[in-house]
Amino acid sequence: MAKILIIDDSPTDVRVFTTLLEGAGHVVSAVSTAEEGIERVRGDLPDLVIMDVIMPGMNGFQATRTLTRDPATSNIPIVMITTKSMETDRVWGLRQGARAFITKPVKEKELLACINDLLPSAA
Repeated sequence: MAKILIIDDSPTDVRVFTTLLEGAGHVVSAVSTAEEGIERVRGDLPDLVIMDVIMPGMNGFQATRTLTRDPATSNIPIVMITTKSMETDRVWGLRQGARAFITKPVKEKELLACINDLLPSAA
């Protein structure tokens, strides 16, 4: 069981991801802005972060870069989940420090496999 933080401004996506992840036995919390997400990650130190890209204010690329450059949070895997499906977006997300990049709509098996790969103890 992993502690997972979702950073996404879509209540629908948060509900879908939460239901899926809790069903797989994970403890899930969520915030709706990148700025709030950075503070929550620093305070709670979750096992994994699911990060949207397109959000008001700071975007997911900027938040990922901030978290992966901070020694206190750099080891926390970030999975970017977004509607941005261009190869350049995927490459940019991974260059910012994301460990995985998944495009919406998310396939349940793909997301769970990705999390299990990043958190072998959660399998």
